[in-house]
This record gives sequence, C-alpha cells and structure tokens, in this order.
Amino acid sequence: MSTTNGTSTAFDSTDAETEDAGEQINTEDNQIEKEVHDEDEEGRSELYSLQEDIADSQVYTATSLSVISKETRTKTHPLVLDWAYGMNQTLPVLSLQDEDRLVILYICAHVAVMYDHTSNAQHILQGHCSPITCLCTSEDRRWLVTADMGQESLVIIWDAYTGIPVRTLFDCHPEGGVSAMALSKDSKYLVTVGAGTFNMVLGSLSQSIFHYDGVLAFTATSAGNIVLWDKQTQSVSRHPVVRKAVKLVPLQKEAITVLTLIDSFIVTGDVNGHIKFYDGNLKLINVYNEFSLDPIRSISFSKEKPSISDLGYPKDCTLDAKPFVIRNCVLSTTHATAVHVNAQRNVPQTLLKEHVEPLEAIACHPKQPLVAMGSHSGTIKVWDYEHKKAVCSRVFQPHKQIQCITYDPQGFYLAVGFASGTLQIVDACTLQSDGKEGLHYSQDSITHLTFSQDSRYLAAADTGKAVTLLRRCKDGTQEVWKYQGRHHSHYKPIQDLLFGVDLDSSQPRLLSLGMDRWLVEYDLQNSGEDGLLILSSERIEQSAVPTCMVWYPPLTPEHFLLTASNLYKMKLFNATSKMCRKTVFGPSYGSPVKKMAILPASKDGDPNSRYMVYITHDKVGIQILPLDGNPHKSFAMICHSTGVSTLACSYDGRYAFTAGGQDCTVFSWELNLSSLEASAALGGKDMLPFYNLLEGGRDGQLFREMEEYFYYCQLQNQDLDTMDTRLVSTRIPLADVPFLMRALGFYPTEQELEDMQNEVKFSRYAETRNYVTDIDLEEFIKLYVNHRPASGIARQELCNAFQVLGKPDERGRYTIDRDELLELLQARGEHMTDDDLAECFTTLVGISGEGSSCTGMQNSCEPPY
Repeated sequence: MSTTNGTSTAFDSTDAETEDAGEQINTEDNQIEKEVHDEDEEGRSELYSLQEDIADSQVYTATSLSVISKETRTKTHPLVLDWAYGMNQTLPVLSLQDEDRLVILYICAHVAVMYDHTSNAQHILQGHCSPITCLCTSEDRRWLVTADMGQESLVIIWDAYTGIPVRTLFDCHPEGGVSAMALSKDSKYLVTVGAGTFNMVLGSLSQSIFHYDGVLAFTATSAGNIVLWDKQTQSVSRHPVVRKAVKLVPLQKEAITVLTLIDSFIVTGDVNGHIKFYDGNLKLINVYNEFSLDPIRSISFSKEKPSISDLGYPKDCTLDAKPFVIRNCVLSTTHATAVHVNAQRNVPQTLLKEHVEPLEAIACHPKQPLVAMGSHSGTIKVWDYEHKKAVCSRVFQPHKQIQCITYDPQGFYLAVGFASGTLQIVDACTLQSDGKEGLHYSQDSITHLTFSQDSRYLAAADTGKAVTLLRRCKDGTQEVWKYQGRHHSHYKPIQDLLFGVDLDSSQPRLLSLGMDRWLVEYDLQNSGEDGLLILSSERIEQSAVPTCMVWYPPLTPEHFLLTASNLYKMKLFNATSKMCRKTVFGPSYGSPVKKMAILPASKDGDPNSRYMVYITHDKVGIQILPLDGNPHKSFAMICHSTGVSTLACSYDGRYAFTAGGQDCTVFSWELNLSSLEASAALGGKDMLPFYNLLEGGRDGQLFREMEEYFYYCQLQNQDLDTMDTRLVSTRIPLADVPFLMRALGFYPTEQELEDMQNEVKFSRYAETRNYVTDIDLEEFIKLYVNHRPASGIARQELCNAFQVLGKPDERGRYTIDRDELLELLQARGEHMTDDDLAECFTTLVGISGEGSSCTGMQNSCEPPY
C-alpha cells in the first residue's frame, strides 16, 4: 500500500513537473515566436525602409541620361563652378549619347565635364583634388570612372545618368596614383594600373586590343605596323597567359596613334588625322581622310547601333562598294579639338576647339559679359560667358606666347603683352589693330599691363624689372599710343602694377610693387620721352615679401592701398602718406594670396557691403570686407590643382574667372554672397572668432595669461604700492602694448611696434581728429592675433639664418663668430645700441630681471658679452 502510494505520489510529482516543464517550454516557445515575429517585423521594416530609400534614389530610378539643365546647379557654397573652358588634350573624349541629344565626356584639369552640345550645357563632376589622369566608361555608358595621380589619389565611379558619385576608392595605388584603367564588358570588374608599375620605357608600342574572337591580340606601333600576338601557353592556375608575336603587318607609313574595336571592325587613327576601318583579317574597308584633322588622340563610338536599313550610308572602298554601315563617333585630336562624325552623312561637326598650350592671360570686359583668354600659342579667344558662346578669336603672328591681357576702363581697347617683349593694342570688339602690328620697347617678357582710369595711359611691367609708360594722344585724325618713358625701378621682379587717382588733383597716379619690398610711385606729369621719373619710393616690409596690391574700397573716410604678403598678412597703407594703418591676418589655405580683386558695389544691395576675391597657389577664394582678421569671413576652394596663374572678375561682380596656366583651362565661378554671409555668421559674432584663434580659446591658458598681464599693467600704471583708492578702468596706455606682446612670447621688431601703435593711435583720427592713446582687452586681443606670425619660427628658419650669417666648422656645422654677430646687431637691420645689447644679454644670462634697465649697472660691472 505504501509502495503503491509512494509510487502514485512519485507519478503525481512527475506529472506536476512535466506540466511545469511543458508550461515553461510553451512560454519559451511563445517568447521565441515573439522574438522571431519581432525580428521579422524589424526585418520587414528595414526592407520597407530600404525599398523607400531605393525608390527615392536618383541613381536607382534613373533610366536614361537626364537632361543637363543650366539651372540645376546647387548654390549652397560661396563659390560654384559655373563653366569649364578648355580640355585636357592628352586624354580621350568619350561619346555618351548620340540619338536625340549629343553628349560627350572630357577632362578639364581636375574635373570631368559632361557636355550636352545640343543644349549647350555642362554638368561638371567635381571630386578630385589632383589632375585627372585617366577615365573610362562602361559599354552601355551607364557608369563613368575617373582617377588621378595625386598624393591622395582617388578613383571615383559616377552614375552617368545623374552625375552622382556612387563609389570612391582611396589609395588604390599609393606609390603614385592610377595611370590606366578599364571596366569589364559586364561592368562588374574594374582594373587599374598604378603609375609606379612600370619603371622602364616600353618602346614605341602605342595601343593594344583583343581581336573580337577573343584569342588573338593586336598592338599598334609608331611605325605604322600592327603586331599580331597569339597564345604561346594555356592559362594554368594563376599564371598569366604568355603571348608571342607571330606576325608583323605593315599597314601604313604613318604612326598609328589610336587602335580600337567596334562591332566587326578594327579601327585606327594616325598622325595625319585619318581614320581607317579594317575587317578581322586586317583588310581595309573604309577611310575617313577628308576631314583635315590634327593627329588623332581618341576615337569613341556611339552606344547606339546604326539602323538596320543601309539607305543613305556611303559606299566602302572595297571592289564590291557595299554601303558602309558604322556607328557615329567622336574624335579628339592632340590640338584640343573634339569632332563628331555622322557616319550616315559622312559629315564632321566640331564640338570643341580649345587652347592647346598653357593659358595664363584672362581679362573681363568692363561693361559687357565678355571674357578674353590668351595662351602661349598666340591665340586670343573672347567668350560671352552668359550665353557660353565664343564671340571672336585671333591668332597673333609672328609673336606668340601671350603672357597678359587687359581691357581699358572704357572697353574700347585690349592690350596684349607677349613673352618677346612686344606690346599689341587691338580693338576690343574685333581684336584687329590699326597701324603698327606691335610696340617693341623691351626684350623681356611682359608680365603686367594696366590702363589708367581715363584710358589715357597704359603701363607695362616686364621680367627686366622695368616699367614702361605709353600715352594715348592725337596724331592728325587718328589716336596713337606714344612712348613716354621707361624706368628700371626695382632690383627684384615686379609683383604688381596699379593705376590710381590722386585725391587732390584727380590726375592718374601709377604705382609698382616689387619683391624687393619697395612700393614705387611715378611722376606722370613730368615724365616724357627722356624717361619715366620716380615720385617716391617706400620700403613697406622688413622680412615679408609682398605679393600683390589693390585699392581698398571707400568703406571709411580714409583711403587705403591694400597689400598682401607671403607671411599670410594683409596691410592697409594710407593712400597719400603710405603709412601702414592696419595689419590683419589674411586667408591661410596652404599658400599665401598672390592676386586680389575688389568686386564692384552691388546696385541693389547695401553699398557698404563689399567683397574681395583672391587666388593662392591652387585655390580661389572670396573675402567679406572690411578686413578684420576674422577667418570665418573668408572661403576658398581648389580651382587649379597644378597652380592658378591669374584672376579676373566680371563687370557686375557675379563671376570670377581663374586661369590654370599649364592645364590650359579657365574656370568660371559664380559668386554666392548670401552663402558666404551665412557661413561667416555661423563662425560666431563679436569677439568669439578671435577668442577661437587663441590656443585653447577663451578657456585656455593663453587667454588667462592675457587677462592677468592686462590687469597687472592696470595696477602698475596706478602704482603697485599705493594705498589710495584705485580708479577701475578697462583700458591700458598704448605705451604698454610692446611689453604685453613680449610677455606673451611675441617679439615684434621696432617697425612692427610702430605699426601697431599707429594702427591704434590713428584708428579714429579720420572721424574725430583725435588720437587714441589707450586700448582695452578686446582690442588688444585683435591686435595680437593679427600681428603675431601666422606660424612660429621653424627649426629650418634658424638653420637658414646660421647658414647665411655663419661659417661651417670642421664638422660641417654652421657657427657665428661672436664679434661678427655683435657687429651685425649694431650695424644691420634695426640698429642696437650698447645699452640695448647690455640689457638683452644680462637678461638672457639671468644677471638682471626681465624688462629692467641695465644703464645704471654698467659702471659697476662689465657687460656679459
């Protein structure tokens, strides 16, 4: 009984445990089902979200090449690339569409340009920071690939239908970038060849292709031959297929520059500008030899296949004279020309004809939307930049290599300066000249040209460091330019040349600025055929090298001349006295400002809102005026990665133009001033931008030291030991500024200190006729961040100083003799007296406290030197 009961109890217990376990399992199953359900819901939600993203994706939804509109450019940046003039003639031009619209792709410096010839519109593909060195496209023209050879080389894959980058590959070939690449037939694979792959000359082989049977390969040579290659070994594992040259076919005497394959034809282009079509057995089928083209650089056939009907097609050159049915194509030549060939009509159409040699001269018409461009090939081309059409052009002979051009303020004349020293003045509308073909007063290349405001004078500067002056005068019924004089006014290259207007007499005044740091003004009234006279010369810099100058707009009652230097500083000089009145920290984007231009005042906006555009070594920028050192008031971006040569602005201030020199291109930049103002506002108001220029900002150690030194100066000026009630002030005397600067680790020269004090002293003189004799903390911070060096003294600068002043010892180290150093300090630069030397050296060796005078102690002790 008990056993039964015990057994029964055991079974009851087991059943209870089983029920509990079943309930637990059911609960877990429910939990799992719930989690699975939640995961399904989450996955379904992600799928729906992905489908929505795909539905919203322009790349996914695009089915054909979109219409390139002139008004679809985003204008969220202060500088928007509006148009690219020129092309890289060393790279191919590709055909993207050839049915209802004619669209091609070509390279212009570091951007790729999708040009719709039908609507005369461009879609510019921006993303590279270095010049693009190669490009390719898929067979269906859906995907475009560009690559460069810069320090941070990129490979960018673009969607051709929308112009959107879909993939960017970084550091594919860190050893030097990409020199060649290709897409597979199905667009699934991209192969790239690094610039450092080959370290030897490969000979005179030009291009290679595979035969359409996939077995044989052809290579063209510069001797006009075709090398036929066949498989020597079968592909085994990962070993490459070895091919052996089995035949040499002499096709022609001229060098073959292009070899490509289309449908069932092998196509060649040569140095004579001829296009030849062969069948698979290298039998000549047809020739395009009547187009009078330069050497062929590339051949790109349309993706659209010709119609089935052969009506209207020309006959081929075989004995059967069958209709030659081929796709339309786009040809490019080594002389920067792109030509479209309609195969059915056998008619060429020039799409592009650009400058083939370096382009370093541009000028904007002062009253019309015209921009003139001059290149080293002696060609000037004038464009209507609003309608994007060429207006006129001229090739100058025998003088070539145009260095600079400029319009006169009235828009009647265009002056052209050549590397030969010749000066040509032509009609601004026709580019033709009356009378003399050229004025030749120098053997040196002309670098700068400028007209006076009344168009009576023309001045030219050349590499001979001289300035030449011409004057327009009457000769009977004609107006001629008469030689007024020439002066070698600088001993280093001239950086800028500028006409102005005298404030008292309203007569023209002429100034030149040289690398020798001299600002020279010329006496135009008393100069004649005997020579160009100098009115005054001022040395405006001590160590910095000035780079350019421009007249500052009348934002204050005082008139200024603005200069920039290689130390990232900009200075305002009084237009009359040439006194330095203000120094500000200039744009610092890797290289100093090399040219500036003031935009004209807006007719609709605030007349006090003025702007300035500038260029550095490779960037173009825009600056809000007045200048105060706020870095957020400036914006810059890469314009020509290999270097920008010059800058010009449109007469209405809407566009800026930059010339790239060696890249043979000109970029047109649309200026978006509202975006620049918004960007400056985001940088902070009042003193916040200047606090951020201090190390650590307002919460940093440097700012705290500034406050402490500033308050100490206030106490010191009221006597540290006084027991009288102190007068609380927020200002200190101007005379204490040098001591504060030195206490903060900035040791300006005497000339720099004088400039600082003049800047504060005369800051309100034009308005109040009173001097300013004290300064508050905020003004001092602005003075400090604007005057201190843009970068500290580098070790290399000290080494260079020792190499210049010292002599190498037996171990090759440069040392400076003590006596020679003391003599240099007392005789060169800003002369130091014996008292100055004694005070400096006693302070350095710790004999006296810093800043104390040693005059009284010289009778009791010898100076440490």
